[in-house]
Amino acid sequence: MTEMLFRKDAYQRDAQARVTAHTQEGGIVLDQCLFYPTGGGQPGDNGTLSWNDQTLTIATSIKGEKDAIVLIPAEPRALPPVGTVVEQSLDWDRRFGHMRVHTALHLLSIAVPFGVTGGSIGAIRGRLDFDMEEAPQDRDAIEAALNDYVSADMRISEEWITSAELDANPGMVKTLSVQPPRGAGRIRLVRIGDGMDTVDLQPCGGTHVARTGEIGALRLGKIEKKGRMNRRIYLHLDT
Repeated sequence: MTEMLFRKDAYQRDAQARVTAHTQEGGIVLDQCLFYPTGGGQPGDNGTLSWNDQTLTIATSIKGEKDAIVLIPAEPRALPPVGTVVEQSLDWDRRFGHMRVHTALHLLSIAVPFGVTGGSIGAIRGRLDFDMEEAPQDRDAIEAALNDYVSADMRISEEWITSAELDANPGMVKTLSVQPPRGAGRIRLVRIGDGMDTVDLQPCGGTHVARTGEIGALRLGKIEKKGRMNRRIYLHLDT
């Protein structure tokens, strides 16, 4: 099992760790990891590992066996031996872009109140697929609502509930095709806003900004038909 440092502090960019294993495919497992592994529509982080005057570029990170996170080198080369202490450094600009877009997509799921059938997160844009027959006609109003949420500079926080509590409140789950992970019987929730001013509360395992104001201006992109009951809406960072 890898300790998930990104879960404790999504803004941490550098940290030491110890190599605990190599995979047969040439991946590296650390005892604690800054790199978010690919999942939930969010790409795996990239960056570098450094040790003994050597540097290895990490192309991405994925989920491994038994809650391990596997770092995938950008090219085949000698790996730091098991037991080696390494310095891990994120490609911060890319990670922070993912955080901004991810939180923005949560806002989009409020502004367009339909079930979500899919999604994808990039560093400058993202998209959600909605279970809706007709494309929304009020795109200017949707864009204005999104930027109002950003301007309100609401706090983003996390909390945990049990699987039983989630089952008792199925409306929290907006994704229709993917159910939230239920590791150890606990579900992580991401809240936007505080108390009675909460605008969104839903299960999520990804990384987010601390306040909506960090997202910056948003621009609604293309709206595509992807099936009789599926509309794909793109959202762009405008700054």
